[in-house]
Amino acid sequence: MTSPANSIPDTSLGLSRDEVILLRQHQHAALSQAGTSRAASDASSRGLLLLDSGSLQALGYHFDRLMHAIQQRLQSLSQQTQISVQAQSSSAHNAMGMADAEIARFHEILRQIDELEREFDKVRHIRDIVKGFRRRVETLDRRIGR
Repeated sequence: MTSPANSIPDTSLGLSRDEVILLRQHQHAALSQAGTSRAASDASSRGLLLLDSGSLQALGYHFDRLMHAIQQRLQSLSQQTQISVQAQSSSAHNAMGMADAEIARFHEILRQIDELEREFDKVRHIRDIVKGFRRRVETLDRRIGR
């Protein structure tokens, strides 16, 4: 088969193997969508990049649409990421608020324990004094009662 005059091998573009494969797929899709001739489609299938203005225009429009779709998807993913980050941030903020509240509650409990221990010490001291007075009274009762 001869190659059309307005074409070059797509392998001569300095693209990697994967990029050549991708170019072929998209050139075929672009030419199919544009309704180009069977000869143009055959040239694409043979690994030729068609250089006529109609084929290049179809390929250009195809890549413009593809880039737009990629940008839309990227924006969508960015928005989803932002929503996720905001939700996690809000959740973390709420967790921190709850932790702060629990810490404050714990400090209040410790304050109350300290207060009860002071009260306990006072009551123990009073008890010891009362025991001392009781011993004295019992001692006096025994002296008087004899």
